[in-house]
Amino acid sequence: MQSIDDIRTDYLAQIAKSDTPRELLKSAELKNLYSAIGTMPPEERGEYGRSINHLKKDLESAVLDRESLLEDATVEPIDVTAPWDKNSGKLALLPTVQGTMHPLMRELEVVIDIYTRMGFEAIESRQIDDDHHMFEALNFPEGHPARDGYDTFRTEEGFIPPAHTSTMQNRILKSGKDKLESGGQIAAVSYGRVFRNEDVDATHEHTFYQCEGVFVSRTANLGELIGTLRSFFETYYGQNLKTRTQPSYFPFTEPSLEFAIEKPAAIGGKPGEWLEMLGCGMIHPNVLEAAGIDPTKYRGFAWGGGIERLVMLKYGIEDLRHFESGRLQFLRKFA
Repeated sequence: MQSIDDIRTDYLAQIAKSDTPRELLKSAELKNLYSAIGTMPPEERGEYGRSINHLKKDLESAVLDRESLLEDATVEPIDVTAPWDKNSGKLALLPTVQGTMHPLMRELEVVIDIYTRMGFEAIESRQIDDDHHMFEALNFPEGHPARDGYDTFRTEEGFIPPAHTSTMQNRILKSGKDKLESGGQIAAVSYGRVFRNEDVDATHEHTFYQCEGVFVSRTANLGELIGTLRSFFETYYGQNLKTRTQPSYFPFTEPSLEFAIEKPAAIGGKPGEWLEMLGCGMIHPNVLEAAGIDPTKYRGFAWGGGIERLVMLKYGIEDLRHFESGRLQFLRKFA
């Protein structure tokens, strides 16, 4: 027993100084302790074996502590109280003199620029809203099963971080009624950050960005909707695209459609491979009425989709989580 205690003391001292502590666990001396069990009287083997096991655990724990200490020592510390130039040349951070926009914000500006050049007014969405604008004004009455598809968060006061930028639709329609009555039209896009109760993975995030469009006039129709979306996507991706729609369901549009584009060959797409990009449709009469607009005189269309999906396809980004990760390796690609 005394020899095992001596071995423990000796190896703990060596581990505390070693740059490769795990190699010490492979020594012949430690291996021989197990082989010695067979030479001992049967009545002593149990206690001796337990002592060796305790020794092994102590040494492994010491090795882990030493490896952690060595790893921490390789990280250059930052003096948070020092002027910035004190750390210059030590850390591979983005230069403070070269401020850059986040890739999402940069691409969002591109999206807004395209729509505004098409004649749409751009309005930033809210990051906190109420149940009326989130659901009721969009034809989601209380208890409607479609509310489950927009599972989001709520504050203790009952306010809602919006699950879609459609929360702005009622406000846009109300503010544009005078334009309609004077013979004009409502044309606006709303954009901003939205929140949903999602399990985060490579294609899902609890926080992301959307852009929604609304158009109302006396003659608005599906043909204009499809033409608007096709023009946008071809401008954004800088190439001709094949598009298609298929029936869907949203409480705030009727009929409702899913709009897809054929996967561009530039990113490995083949004929017949389609990517759903957003939901769209003709604005439901109940939504127009909720904003004080007569659906027998006016009609409109709306659409909405995520900004991240646009950017991921444009740059071949494989994981949605990169946008919120803060990883400099990723951000430098857009600097």
